[in-house]
Amino acid sequence: MSAEPHPVALDVAIVSYRCRDLLRACLASLDQHAPACPMATCVVDNASGDGTAAMVAHEFPHVTLIESETNRGFAAATNEAIRRGSAPYVLVLNPDTELRAGTLERLLDLMENRPEVGIAGCRLELEDGTFDHASRRSFPTLLGALGHFTGIGRVRRSGPLAQYRAPDVERGPVDAVNGAFMLSRRSALEQVGLFDEGYWMYMEDLDLCYRLKQAGWVTWYEPSVSALHIKGGSARRRSSRLVLAFHAGMWRFYRSHIAKQRSTLVTAAVALGLCTKLVLALGRLAFTTATPPTPPR
Repeated sequence: MSAEPHPVALDVAIVSYRCRDLLRACLASLDQHAPACPMATCVVDNASGDGTAAMVAHEFPHVTLIESETNRGFAAATNEAIRRGSAPYVLVLNPDTELRAGTLERLLDLMENRPEVGIAGCRLELEDGTFDHASRRSFPTLLGALGHFTGIGRVRRSGPLAQYRAPDVERGPVDAVNGAFMLSRRSALEQVGLFDEGYWMYMEDLDLCYRLKQAGWVTWYEPSVSALHIKGGSARRRSSRLVLAFHAGMWRFYRSHIAKQRSTLVTAAVALGLCTKLVLALGRLAFTTATPPTPPR
């Protein structure tokens, strides 16, 4: 006697950009570990121009493919994929992730049993099996951001300098989970709005979790199940555009959600700090690009 299907349905939204092989592995893992419920997958290809779209059309004909004429960024493209579906749950998935057995079933059951949860995330593991600390996060504070960007907070297990990584949360409610894997309740997204398209890339996941929390929804971190995250796999070719987008995202998040709670002087100091960090990041990028690789010995 066959098992009864799960009484929910799931839409999966994936945005790709020049990551054909990673996307192939991601979609294969999604097929292999699909939950026992109706599921529809939509891939928006952001004008990769490297055969990514052709691969999806040829190897995964059951996947809805949207070929964008330009690179619209993560937020806008993901929103288009979300709007194509109507299932009560939406999995936002990066192409540099691979699912593992039981992960979606566990999280869908969790959200069915906890109607207050708007977004759920799992434990993300890097290629070497170690924990990806971006799996769970706290909304940034000034000290937390200082600790994170200086690297001090990345080695501390607790305290205000380590705050951004939410080290005190083992399981349960957390400020935010990573946009590489976000299982979302569609009704929650419809209440607060989808990803803010003012973010081209980076920080849009934190912004969405912030708006959900403000509206009374819970973001849940569940480490009993996991997924592989090939960190930065879909954005390994670092460019000035990505560096600018990252810093613009930080400023937009601060200006949208934190600046109103801070004095003008503090906001000016934050702006100066971000500008300094941006200049240093662009300088490092230019040096790395201009320096020829060391020949093998």
